[in-house]
Amino acid sequence: MSRWFQGWRLVGVASAALVASQALLFAAGGTDEAGLRLLVAVSARISVVLFLLVFVAAPARRFWPNETTRWMLRNRRYLGVSFGVAHFIHLFDIVLLATLLGNGFEMDAATLYGGGLAYVLLAAMMATSFDRSARWLGPRYWKWLHRAGLYWLWFIFMQSYTGRAVQMPEYIPLAAAVWGALGLRIAAWRASRARTGARVVAQAG
Repeated sequence: MSRWFQGWRLVGVASAALVASQALLFAAGGTDEAGLRLLVAVSARISVVLFLLVFVAAPARRFWPNETTRWMLRNRRYLGVSFGVAHFIHLFDIVLLATLLGNGFEMDAATLYGGGLAYVLLAAMMATSFDRSARWLGPRYWKWLHRAGLYWLWFIFMQSYTGRAVQMPEYIPLAAAVWGALGLRIAAWRASRARTGARVVAQAG
């Protein structure tokens, strides 16, 4: 695959593409309520797609070892940072919409605090995606932070898209993808446990 889709260059290309897509949507949809709601919806979908690539990179490589999954796993850090850029753009879009609507913009407490925690964890994960900051944090705390952040973000996406899918069928594919990603990780974990157990039995015998 092209060097532009590897490592930190991948983050640069993805960020440029995200900004360009925002500019195009601004030009096409305008800055009224309908246009800003379109921005929010599109940036959310881009975010969840990038998130799922990160979330399933390791289990996908385990079950389907090919060039695509190899690329996903090798670039998981950079896909994660690209997701972070996309999700903060999504936050920016929400702020624009809230500013336009003023008192007409409503958000329940669970969404506000749950989503707020997700962004705090995401910011910490992005900040520790560099070798120096990761060494400063240490492998134990780095692993805890990134695992907790990953699953909390999954929970936020699950809650958001499952709730919408109940009322709007067009959200069913996204909800199914989010749940399917968790199922894939569980299957990979079970396969790893079974393999470890078989190895222990073989050594004992």
